[in-house]
Amino acid sequence: MTEYHAPLKDMRFALRELAGLDDVLDLPAYGTIDGDTVDQVLEGAGNFARDILAPLNIPGDRAGVSVVDKQVQVPDDFYEAYQQFVENGWPSLSGSVEYEGMGFPHVVGLAAFEIWNSANIAFALCPMLTGGATGAIAVHASDELKQKFLPKMISGEWSGTMVLSEPHAGSDLAAISAKATREGDHYRLTGTKIFITWGDHPLADNTVHLVLARLDDAPDGIRGISMFLVPKYLVNDDGSFGDRNDVYPASVEHKLGIHASPTCVMNFGESTGAIGYLVGEENRGMVNMFTMMNQARLEVGVQGISLSERAYQLARAYARERVQGVAPGKEGRVTIIHHADVRRMLLLMKSQIEAMRGASYNMCAEIDRSHHAVDVEDRERAATRVALLTPIIKGWLSETAQELTSLGIQIHGGMGFVEETGAAQHLRDARILPIYEGTTGIQAADFVGRKILADEGRAMTTLLDEMRATLAACDSTPLEPVQTALAENISQLESGIDWLVAEAMNNPDLPGAAAANLLMAAGVAVGMWNMARSALAVSGGNDDYDKSFCESKLYTATFYARQVSPRVLMYVRAAMSGPESVMGLDEELF
Repeated sequence: MTEYHAPLKDMRFALRELAGLDDVLDLPAYGTIDGDTVDQVLEGAGNFARDILAPLNIPGDRAGVSVVDKQVQVPDDFYEAYQQFVENGWPSLSGSVEYEGMGFPHVVGLAAFEIWNSANIAFALCPMLTGGATGAIAVHASDELKQKFLPKMISGEWSGTMVLSEPHAGSDLAAISAKATREGDHYRLTGTKIFITWGDHPLADNTVHLVLARLDDAPDGIRGISMFLVPKYLVNDDGSFGDRNDVYPASVEHKLGIHASPTCVMNFGESTGAIGYLVGEENRGMVNMFTMMNQARLEVGVQGISLSERAYQLARAYARERVQGVAPGKEGRVTIIHHADVRRMLLLMKSQIEAMRGASYNMCAEIDRSHHAVDVEDRERAATRVALLTPIIKGWLSETAQELTSLGIQIHGGMGFVEETGAAQHLRDARILPIYEGTTGIQAADFVGRKILADEGRAMTTLLDEMRATLAACDSTPLEPVQTALAENISQLESGIDWLVAEAMNNPDLPGAAAANLLMAAGVAVGMWNMARSALAVSGGNDDYDKSFCESKLYTATFYARQVSPRVLMYVRAAMSGPESVMGLDEELF
């Protein structure tokens, strides 16, 4: 079994050259943090992932989870690993210093997040959900709730969850029926929720649920949803624990992958009613929840990088070791990395991982700028860019992870289909990514509806202009294949966006029929843009990186240009084929 190693050189390159880490560290909020400190943090995160988390990945997958006496049981070794995770301060890396966090930029936290999810995604889902919950509480909750819950959650001593779905509702949150009844300074909640990741577990001392529910007099639909903070254990004013709250796991789901991550059915208020506290205003819960959900959508996309990177490392090692067949110009039997088709598959993995990493880090740096840039216009520009890229990053990366983890199995041949090699687990674990935190279809609808049609494509036009600036910079360098591919992708994507804006009003089925293909076209084109920026950073050499590293970056950018970027044309042509190609068949003929 191949040992996991964090790809630190590639990650540092993406942070510095594509995310603009130095500019982020110059923001007033990060004045005490420098690049050397970031390097030390990532090295430490990599060591923890390699030594502690990665060895638990396969055993955890095999052990799974269960519910015993209304408590979730997780793999035994997870408990000690979680205590070390907290003791080392990792959960607080990007937490606000106001609540005892370390205050690192979000983009640095995202890089560490990628590492931990590569090593053990089932484990890393727990702090992921906690981070999302702390973000929503920090933005929307009262000062009293912030002071009482945030320090312990940011430290990781307490965990957090996102509690949305119900058996009859799924992604249709307007249909949720969980109830909340006012009772003095708190509320009592009743209802059943499903698909609650790490909804119960013994790792943290307390679990803080952010629950969507309806007041008795709430209006129908989305407008009638409120958000409530519901702790597993009630917390007294002095910080000590009070009574066990009336919220319990009924069962855990038996899933295709992420077996060591408990996905719970949670019952609220079976006995006396679960005590909860209003977060924000009544009937404004969906606004609050999207603070948490949009963060999770970026992180789910990055989980696609994480699993793809782990699958790539395993496939690369196997290709270097497995002897089979002969190759032109080589004497005797060769390792399979000498076969052209194996190299093609490895390069499809390597180049797309680099493109995805660059795009996601770039977006996350914009989150830091949206929060901390000195100029208001800079903050607003960054926030607009984050909103535009969020569905692209979530949808494109999670879908591409399906291709790349499957290629990892293919490179292993028949041994990839055997669980003992570990290749199959990466595909099984990755399959949830296009589903949770909003399916690819939901991301695509958001992209074409809210991010393109709602502003007539202005945010996308701004992004295309930045892509053209990169294209112009290629004129003075020997990057012809990269330059040509980027120019084609800009033109192709722009034609698709212009067509959508011009034609959407003529047929109500058109946006939905075109959405997924336009989303993927945008993703591959954004990837090409970042690969061009990567090539520019090393063209002619770069004193910050050794010669072989620079040559590798140029090679993968060229490969992406020639063998991945042509997909943009395919996606745009499919999108522009018209809604009748999707909606024209009578349902009885399916």
